[in-house]
Amino acid sequence: MNILVIADAQRYEELQQKGMAGHHEVHWKTSLEEVLSLKVFDLVMDMLFDDRPEHALVYAKNPGIPVLAGTVKTSLSEIMTQYAIEQGFNIMGCNFLPGLVNMPVTEVTVMDEGQKETLDGIMYKLGWEYALVEDITGMVTPRVICMIINEAYFAAGEGTASREDIDTSMRLGTNYPYGPFEWSERIGVRHVYEVLKALQDVTGDDRYEAAPLLQTAYEAI
Repeated sequence: MNILVIADAQRYEELQQKGMAGHHEVHWKTSLEEVLSLKVFDLVMDMLFDDRPEHALVYAKNPGIPVLAGTVKTSLSEIMTQYAIEQGFNIMGCNFLPGLVNMPVTEVTVMDEGQKETLDGIMYKLGWEYALVEDITGMVTPRVICMIINEAYFAAGEGTASREDIDTSMRLGTNYPYGPFEWSERIGVRHVYEVLKALQDVTGDDRYEAAPLLQTAYEAI
């Protein structure tokens, strides 16, 4: 396949670590604006879509080209509503948060049954294992990890334990590959905060409210 990847350096590196089965020609760009035409590509991976949802308007004009887009901070249904897209929608949502791109199983969401066959074909060609999840903000793994990170910020802010002790306790006590603050560094404070903010906005649930220490870290960026 001729694949266009829209990503920052961190996520592109993680994509390379994840790898792709078969022989594909991969073109890496850091911005969709750098691309003259989408028509030469068989697949687009837009890992920056969460922060550039207006890209949906470009993809809607090229419905023949499937798009795997990072949609952790939003949902496909929300994008369709926000941009009044009624047809030509060939976007499938993926968990492309930094630090989570090279997970062994990729979380994916679709809008309708018709996309499932397309998705399955793409994943087969890439050699990726995937899990279909509901089309909701936060997906599954990002939601859980960001909530754990938030609780760790609450604990550190209250003086319960140091960041290092919290990380060590979580790694040893739960067998997590990283502690909450290590996850926060890999994902990025901005992304963690914005996922939680999006979840709170969508659900109205205060359990997603960012810890004061996390809020402070976000504002300091």
